[in-house]
Amino acid sequence: MSSTPTQQLSDAGVSIWLDDLSRTRLDTGTLQKLIDEKNVVGVTTNPSIFHAAITAGTDYDATIAAQAAAGASVEETIFEITTTDVADACDLFAPIAAATNGVDGRVSIEVDPRLAWDTAGTIAEAKHLYAKVNKDNVHIKIPATLEGLEAITATLAEGISVNVTLIFSLERYRAVINAFQSGLEQAKENGHDLSRIHSVASFFVSRVDSEIDKRLDAIGTDEAKALKGKAGVANARLAYQVYEELFSTERWAVLAEAGALPQRPLWASTGVKDPAYPDTLYVTELVAAGVVNTMPEKTLDATFDHGVVTGDTITGTYDEANETLNALEALGVSYNDVVTLLETEGLEKFVGSWKELLADVEGALATARKAS
Repeated sequence: MSSTPTQQLSDAGVSIWLDDLSRTRLDTGTLQKLIDEKNVVGVTTNPSIFHAAITAGTDYDATIAAQAAAGASVEETIFEITTTDVADACDLFAPIAAATNGVDGRVSIEVDPRLAWDTAGTIAEAKHLYAKVNKDNVHIKIPATLEGLEAITATLAEGISVNVTLIFSLERYRAVINAFQSGLEQAKENGHDLSRIHSVASFFVSRVDSEIDKRLDAIGTDEAKALKGKAGVANARLAYQVYEELFSTERWAVLAEAGALPQRPLWASTGVKDPAYPDTLYVTELVAAGVVNTMPEKTLDATFDHGVVTGDTITGTYDEANETLNALEALGVSYNDVVTLLETEGLEKFVGSWKELLADVEGALATARKAS
């Protein structure tokens, strides 16, 4: 075929989003180039991405100096920087959003991760972010903690589109879909146009393999080693089975009749952590219609360069995926233990990145105040 692997992915029904954003990407045109050449139709961000962007160079020095002169706090300064970048990215993707009726062309911004266990705080922050960015194609990103589920429902009920993040377990994914459908039911009661409310559920992939492979190495048998690198894909494939199941119910049919669009599965953490695995593993093995794959640029480049797209690689694989997870349990690798740990570690990582960002920007503000 003459088309590129990323075009083939797009043709197979996979939306490619970039898992990165920075002022440099916006100002130099490199993000536009990825849209034009590599089929990128959206962007996701997280606290780690913003920390890397803001501390990488001098792009934000003028904004920080202006915020310092205005007497802004560190939280106000970060809020200004991140929402400005996201709003500008929303403008860049606006033509794609218009062409897809808002399904793609989305840009995600996450609530302060320190609020992950605070339902009311998350709802308030989601509204604040949405009002500040003030773009139809923004997604407010909310972690799928138990406390986050109620916040997801309440935010959607306000007519605000949501990216639910940090999902690792099939049980939690079911709860996320329930929270989504509850939110739409309330939004309908509140008089919102359901066709304008969009959502994705970010199901994390590579971190599942990283943790389970570590445990398989500790077991050390040939049987254990044969299961390495299989859990992440199996778990995600079973998530797609849950998606198919819960979006074919009578409850969903009522919402769809009212104009609602399904909450799409989004494959997150798709960069391969183990160099022994193909660098496109979590892309080519997770192809199905109606999914999003958000990739770091390294994974996007690898996919564009040598990804082999063979069509749908998910439907019809559910028995095999179940066998993989059952085999892991039989070896003593506890699925529930792994997914609980990964949620905790994921949140700790984002909180850690946010605290580092606060400290770095506080230092930059102090320097700017002295200079003035």
